[in-house]
Amino acid sequence: MALDYTTLDLLRQNHPAWRLLRAQHAPLVASFLHRVFIAPNVRTLPQADLVEALEDELFALHRQLGENTFPGSPQGYLNDWSENDKGWLRKFYPQGEDEPHYDLTPATEKALAWLESLSERSFVGTESRLLTLFELLHQMSTGSQTDPEVRIAELEHKREEIDAEIARIRAGDISMLDDTALKDRFQQFLQLARDLLTDFREVEHNFRSLDRQVRERIALWEGSKGELLEEIMGRRDAIADSDQGRSFKAFWDFLMSQSRQEELTTLLEEVLDLPAVMDMRPEPRLKRVHYDWLEAGEHTQRTVARLSGQLRKFLDDKAWLENRRIMDILHGIESKALALRETPPSAVFMELDASSVSIELPLERPLYHPPFKPVIESVAIDEGDADIDTTSLYTQVIVDRAELLQNIRKALQEQQQVSLGELVACHPLHHGLAELLTYLQLAGEWPGIAVDEKIEERIAWESGEHTKREAKLPRIIFVRNA
Repeated sequence: MALDYTTLDLLRQNHPAWRLLRAQHAPLVASFLHRVFIAPNVRTLPQADLVEALEDELFALHRQLGENTFPGSPQGYLNDWSENDKGWLRKFYPQGEDEPHYDLTPATEKALAWLESLSERSFVGTESRLLTLFELLHQMSTGSQTDPEVRIAELEHKREEIDAEIARIRAGDISMLDDTALKDRFQQFLQLARDLLTDFREVEHNFRSLDRQVRERIALWEGSKGELLEEIMGRRDAIADSDQGRSFKAFWDFLMSQSRQEELTTLLEEVLDLPAVMDMRPEPRLKRVHYDWLEAGEHTQRTVARLSGQLRKFLDDKAWLENRRIMDILHGIESKALALRETPPSAVFMELDASSVSIELPLERPLYHPPFKPVIESVAIDEGDADIDTTSLYTQVIVDRAELLQNIRKALQEQQQVSLGELVACHPLHHGLAELLTYLQLAGEWPGIAVDEKIEERIAWESGEHTKREAKLPRIIFVRNA
């Protein structure tokens, strides 16, 4: 794209990333969205959680800069950031839920990535990038060669180099990467891993745009059903056969391989234990960066699945001709709604009291029951013994559910599953049976739980009187969500 004056002026006026960089509250928007979305690699957040996080952020800024610094409400800021004139957040309702969720737009992630690149780096490596460029050119040159003799000669040359390397190692000449080379390559790995997560959000946005176009096409279609299906399937095949679609499929097939996942896990553990890499103080989350890729890829796959579901729903509509009059009415409503989408009415034009009619049948009403009037007899109350122990009234036990839930989540970040016995071994029960019952309540609410009736676990704790207690339970296993 040519960066001429006209192009840059249009970008300055219309691109959400540019609007974010020149916004009045750009530091607040960029720092908050980076903290809640980018740093923990969170794809979507429900409105309640995001409002609570922004409320904490504004409270800290008010104490630091004054109460009048950001006078708006957290919900008001989120609504403003997700408007079309901003375009920094995407507000949507997931299927089957009535609470809105938020996600970053690709333009916002580009702006945040550019802001990250402005910070000074203590070390800038160039060797690994040059080697990567040479390797890419070599792969393109060899991969496009159609002459079998040239391909065979190239493979034989590689074999000779490998044999020579083996001979040098057996002779005791082992070449090692120095600390500078290790830091250079690790820094490039960090950049590529971060860019890959950024690309996922843009790929998902492109698939979502296709989904929207298909729905609009169905709403405005006036021809035959077969012609519509032919056009829709053509668009679906076009996106799947595009360079972006084929590249994403190849990446997904590679990452879904169990052997590749195990190999990535082993390589990450080995590299992060190198002294030169440990000096750079990498984030502990890097140990599971490939799982972050999987999570981001699953969001893209779900978008494609919703597109396919829309097509199946259209194919399963057997009563399309019989309900033609209803379909025509709905078609007219959808057409007018799409025509007014860019210019919605400014004032209130319709009010709904309720979304459904409340129906109460006469026979469902209960029969009349006269109110019960208790009769209290005047009985003299005998004076009791006042010498009783009242300490039990003041020694109430309060169990922190949030702390126990954090223990479960922390354990599942390091392993795929953990049993209740293992959790108690790492975090002993300080409040005895009350804390154990709270763990059982959390197990009932946890989305991934397994109970092995054949294996019995013994969970022990010590009461306030230094008395040892023990409970026998079936083995309860907490499983990390995919």
